[in-house]
Amino acid sequence: MSRCDVLSGRDIVFRRTVPVFRIFDVAKAHEFYVDYLGCTVDWEHRFEPGMPLYTQVSRGDLVLHLSEHHGDATPGSTVYTELSGVRALHAELAAKDYPYLRPGLEQDEIGTCLTLTDPFGNRLRFNEPGPGEAGPGPCD
Repeated sequence: MSRCDVLSGRDIVFRRTVPVFRIFDVAKAHEFYVDYLGCTVDWEHRFEPGMPLYTQVSRGDLVLHLSEHHGDATPGSTVYTELSGVRALHAELAAKDYPYLRPGLEQDEIGTCLTLTDPFGNRLRFNEPGPGEAGPGPCD
């Protein structure tokens, strides 16, 4: 392999992106991400008992890291996720007894969007692109 091949980026393969959200209360995080959104806790890490939690939750291909560590993320961040079945997700969430959030659906030229805000001000923007559409839209 020549130096030009290495510099061209042919050997660089991005496998996946996992956003990190800042959390302040593990029980509230589990109530939102596990009980409400339907994620599974994949693993949890603490350097020792009583130290801040760093954990991974997932639902299908949606994977998120949640951190109590003050330097890991900024509260109030937003993650944009494309999916199919946004109306089914909306119906599923509307049927749950979660008194802190009653999100609606927004539709525009980009697609149909469901925006959720977790207890820490982080936003998850789920967008189902319309026919022939792809990419982030303005649904905020």
